Amino acid sequence: MQLRQVRDIEYQLLPGSDRHTTDIVIERNGVVTVRPPKRMTPEQVDETVLSKRMWIYRNLAEWRDLNARRVTREWVSGETFLYLGSGYRLQLVPGQDEPLKLKDGRFCLRREVIERGGYDAHQVFEAFYKTKGLPRIEKRVAYFAARVGVAAGAVQIKDLGYRWASCTKSGDLHFHWKCLMAPLTIIDYIIVHELCHLHHRDHSDAFWNEVDKVLPDYRERKEWLRIRGAELDL
Repeated sequence: MQLRQVRDIEYQLLPGSDRHTTDIVIERNGVVTVRPPKRMTPEQVDETVLSKRMWIYRNLAEWRDLNARRVTREWVSGETFLYLGSGYRLQLVPGQDEPLKLKDGRFCLRREVIERGGYDAHQVFEAFYKTKGLPRIEKRVAYFAARVGVAAGAVQIKDLGYRWASCTKSGDLHFHWKCLMAPLTIIDYIIVHELCHLHHRDHSDAFWNEVDKVLPDYRERKEWLRIRGAELDL
């Protein structure tokens, strides 16, 4: 990965692909990434980025607007936290056997965790999403892998930075723990998206055709994630 700049546009140049076109993406963190065909030189990529500058400007502006929806939650009783698309009020409780439980329609968090600081509370929630979410994700991966016609490898839930999910060439699938905040329909879209990458490693028309075969309404789900994704955070 190489950091380059052409005029006022800074972008990350990714390794070349076998595609005939250049893939320009505004990532979730606002970084511009560019994956060109293997035959292109860095100078030729600069020219392509420059020719697409108006598209990049528009999409960066849209990214800033969408990220204005990002929320900062407080570790106080009554605050709302998301799980599988539903909001649950936080209740600080003393002497609980586990740091965090989803009980009686509330997130019950051991008060001592808050007394140690917000970082510990963040870790406790992250561990909850990873532990509770893994079997659910694994079950949906197995279901959709059969429909996509691929053999999925191991499934992990981890912090992927600005990516919702990723897949390896061996078929292992990684999902961001923040996915567990989304509605099930959106989680299914993320899963199908990654499984279809086992057919096509790019975002070509052939790739989206594979997604469409399994989820004919994928465009609506994709749009929900684009607009509402910034809300899926602690």
